[in-house]
Amino acid sequence: MRLSRRLALVLLCLIGAAVYILINLNTRYAGFTGETFVDLPKGTGARQMAAMLHDAGVIRHSWSFLIARALGHGATLQAGEYRFAQPASVLEVFDRVRRGDVFYYELVVPEGRNMFDIASAAARLGVFSAQQFLEAARDPAPIRDLDPQAPTLEGYLFPNTYRLGRATTPKQLCLTMTGKFREVWRGLGADASVHRTVTLASLVEKEGKLPDERPVIASVFARRLAIGMKLDCDPTTIYAALLAGNYRGAIHKSDLASGDPYNTYQHAGLPPGPIANPGVASIAAVLHPAATDYLYFVARADGSGGHNFSASLAAQQANVVKYRRAIARRR
Repeated sequence: MRLSRRLALVLLCLIGAAVYILINLNTRYAGFTGETFVDLPKGTGARQMAAMLHDAGVIRHSWSFLIARALGHGATLQAGEYRFAQPASVLEVFDRVRRGDVFYYELVVPEGRNMFDIASAAARLGVFSAQQFLEAARDPAPIRDLDPQAPTLEGYLFPNTYRLGRATTPKQLCLTMTGKFREVWRGLGADASVHRTVTLASLVEKEGKLPDERPVIASVFARRLAIGMKLDCDPTTIYAALLAGNYRGAIHKSDLASGDPYNTYQHAGLPPGPIANPGVASIAAVLHPAATDYLYFVARADGSGGHNFSASLAAQQANVVKYRRAIARRR
């Protein structure tokens, strides 16, 4: 009889302990206010993770995380920085670490953005300042082996979507972006000058809004370069003003008259370097331009983003007149 009572008592204790553990595992808890971040470095074991999560107020007891780990035997716990902003149960916390639900900022860099655009976008995320990014982007060292003439990293900060952690530095981001460029360049299998190709592709990217026009625009620029004719590319004039810090949102006569080496209205040939970061389509257009006899193009006034192309100055002037008349009718 006494043995039966003891067994019953042990059984009740075990049931009570199991209930307590289950309640603890499933009860949401937050021992912090606002939000907290926990950075779990690579190589961190479950016991150390449990202690770090407990110290940050994410879980009430370290042992509860270890029990969750035992229940999830075989699961791989992911290193990284985790953000906690609301109460969560131990099982929910464990599941996030198991899935690698780490915290990151997402930086979207569309084709044709320049380093000033990227700096502003990164600054809006709050990871680092625009000036800090520009300082890193102005150092061409990470790309010098591919382009010894590169004045900055402009052109090689490849357009893509990037994940940034709170500790990401501008230099690390630049290395990631130039690394992506290297990957794309290798994929193209090009046997051409990187500097010339990317510089010209940046002009094509800024001028060509329609994909099927990019090889045609590339052919216009290539023909002009071949005969020593100035490129007269508006975006290069804008970029010169951006570098000087005096761009006013539109091109002025003083911009067109500027002696800046990036101003292709004053200097024949390519500018010193890219004026933006082209996508793969614009790079491919330069590598494989269309076969045309065009030397000129002017935007259409229909809002399509397309252009009218011509081989003679007379035809170009007629297209310009049409464009100006169409614009005037809209006013």
